[in-house]
Amino acid sequence: MSGTYLGMPAFPEAAAAATRDETLRANLTHATHTIRDKRARAVAELPDWQGLRAAGAAIKDRTLRHLDHYLERLERQVTAAGGQVHWAADAREANRIVTRLVQATGEHEVVKVKSMATQEIGLNAALTAAGIRANETDLAELIVQLGDDLPSHILVPAIHRNRGEIRDIFRERMADWGRPAPEGLSDAPADLAEAARLHLRQKFLDARVGVSGANFMVAETGTLVVVESEGNGRMCLTLPETLISVVGIEKVVPTWQDLEVYLQLLPRSSTAERMNPYTSMWTGTSDDDGPREFHLVLLDNGRTDALADTVGRQALRCIRCSACLNVCPVYERAGGHAYGSAYPGPIGAILTPQLRGTTTDLDASLPYASSLCGACYEVCPVAIDIPEVLVHLRERVVQGGEVTVRGTRTRIRPAKGHAAERAAMRAARWALDHPRALRAGQRMASRTRRLHPRRLPGPGRAWTETREVPAVPAESFRDWWRRTRGAGDEGAGPVEGRDRRRGDGR
Repeated sequence: MSGTYLGMPAFPEAAAAATRDETLRANLTHATHTIRDKRARAVAELPDWQGLRAAGAAIKDRTLRHLDHYLERLERQVTAAGGQVHWAADAREANRIVTRLVQATGEHEVVKVKSMATQEIGLNAALTAAGIRANETDLAELIVQLGDDLPSHILVPAIHRNRGEIRDIFRERMADWGRPAPEGLSDAPADLAEAARLHLRQKFLDARVGVSGANFMVAETGTLVVVESEGNGRMCLTLPETLISVVGIEKVVPTWQDLEVYLQLLPRSSTAERMNPYTSMWTGTSDDDGPREFHLVLLDNGRTDALADTVGRQALRCIRCSACLNVCPVYERAGGHAYGSAYPGPIGAILTPQLRGTTTDLDASLPYASSLCGACYEVCPVAIDIPEVLVHLRERVVQGGEVTVRGTRTRIRPAKGHAAERAAMRAARWALDHPRALRAGQRMASRTRRLHPRRLPGPGRAWTETREVPAVPAESFRDWWRRTRGAGDEGAGPVEGRDRRRGDGR
């Protein structure tokens, strides 16, 4: 697999191939079930979890409503603390800024903390094109990089790999990037971790430039926060002379008091820990400790367009915990690569189409990468109603029309196969607006139910390839209601037949 998501097929095609990979499915099932079971136990320890969840959602919503104010305050505080702030409207501008900053140091190699924002914009490929090597230092990201692969999970990017595969990747590719794997390396987790530690140690000591993301930015003081479990983040954030952080504009929180809420929500939802082993915070620069230069690149890349959508904007609450991936039956079977984005799973199915638009077959297919079971909403620590946004985006895809994508008015081309769906929805709307026609259709359907096929022809064939057409009942609900309740009005249903003076139907 190449190091970019560009040109990947639509979700149904990619998922069909992924579900046939038995090793992949076994790896995903084992990992996701383990993580979600641990998370459930960690969350159950807090009696006020639902209150924290509501607080997390409320803080994010308030911040998003006044995002311009908090970003300007953040810029002032970062600048006052000795940092420099750069604004990037899109991926191209962000890559250009980072590349220029690295080139200004004269270095040709950087170390990186795991960062979904840099994965989103394809920073590694942009740096490589400029002759700069980016070394991933997170263990899972290192596995992905050495394997010429792509991340497939927010928390565990190499979740699709098992220990034997990781051992083989280390043996075959580690020497190409630096210190080779030890002779006779086994697939024991401790041995694999030690091989990675030895390989990365020299990278940390030699690095003059570090690149990071951030989990949160505190507008009150200009402080950035990274939470992680391995210590690689702290090495990247403190040892290099120059630190460049690329962060989405939605990651800002107003105050330290607000940050405290997320430092309770995130660890339990992601790693099922009461707190992260490493929580690193930095504010500007210091003559005595840490990098001498700090650059903050604030990334838009479609976020302000998503902010304009009153339903879809709740996706910007996301704190990247990955809880929704671990409970999603679709992700568990299809894996992360099928989503064709740095953001896989349910959150990717609603975030990516808003950041990139729905003008390609891949992005238009993502809102359909869900069974709408609602498990993702139940576990989301900031109460993002993912099913609601999925349905909203499906409506956008089916209807087509014009939307603003990264500041440009773009016409959405309805995804392939949706012409029949649009026609069916229009017919359903007409029938629901005409009760007598609906009642006649229901009676005809019940009387001819024995003639109905189990598989649909034409456009409906794809839907019934994996399921049978539901059986039509012997009588419609209206007929059943009239027969059992004796409703006198032919057009009245259970609501229409209520005694409006009493309002309770009795």
